[in-house]
Amino acid sequence: MSSIILFTIISLSAIGAIAAIILYFAAQKFKVFEDPRIDQVEENLPAANCGGCGYPGCRGFAEALVKSDDISDLYCPVGGNDTMSKVAEILGKAVEAKDPLVAVIRCSGSPEHRKRENSYDGASTCVIVSALYSGETACQYGCHGLGDCVDVCDFEAIYMDKETDLPVVIDDNCTACGACVKACPNDIIELRKKNKKDRKIFVSCVNMDKGGIAKKACDVACIGCKACVKVCAYDAIIVENFLAYIDPVKCKLCRKCVEVCPTNSILEINFPPRKVKPAQPEGEKENDNNIINQEG
Repeated sequence: MSSIILFTIISLSAIGAIAAIILYFAAQKFKVFEDPRIDQVEENLPAANCGGCGYPGCRGFAEALVKSDDISDLYCPVGGNDTMSKVAEILGKAVEAKDPLVAVIRCSGSPEHRKRENSYDGASTCVIVSALYSGETACQYGCHGLGDCVDVCDFEAIYMDKETDLPVVIDDNCTACGACVKACPNDIIELRKKNKKDRKIFVSCVNMDKGGIAKKACDVACIGCKACVKVCAYDAIIVENFLAYIDPVKCKLCRKCVEVCPTNSILEINFPPRKVKPAQPEGEKENDNNIINQEG
């Protein structure tokens, strides 16, 4: 009996040893080599895993950086230029600094300007509302106000204003990951160049209806009048489909377009107050009028 038990133990031990040897050689044959620099790069990434880089998490982005000969088109919006400089140093590759971006809301259609014509009673997501019908107002292009953009933001950089029913971006928290841009079914959120002192000028409207129809749906809608185009000295504004768009790269923030917009659809943000021109005394006005009449 003891000999049988001993034989069984020896047999099982031998089988185990043979299996271990087979597994070892199989592992060596099919072993996948992983560049150790991937771990180094990943350690220097912000670990946000937000997908703003276009890859599934920081690990996927690290692999793409290591495997790419040219990383100039790869960028981590959360880490920014500092992170990309560290990555470039690790990999010995060149990378150029890029302008930081920030999300902007291209809709000013609050209840004050865009009247509600009906009431929606259903699933509280912008995606579903957008798929079912044009929304509660006459403008089918504007914000639905249900906060899909807020739900996807991992950085607490956006919230819904209870008075305007519109999202508000907290610029200091925004990492330009683009999650809110992808979540908005009406494409009212855009990543734009972040200028000095975070000053911005943009058309806060995406309505592509003709001027009269757009104005009837929303008091501050762009009507495609091209008044802004005429005063822009930098060719920074185009009008397509009855809608003006300001190129953030070409725009020099001169604010002339803001002054001539008849519907106030162009916003100027974080600028100092405009200087109020002093009122001209009545006597001087009369003298000026007399001079004009004489010259005429």
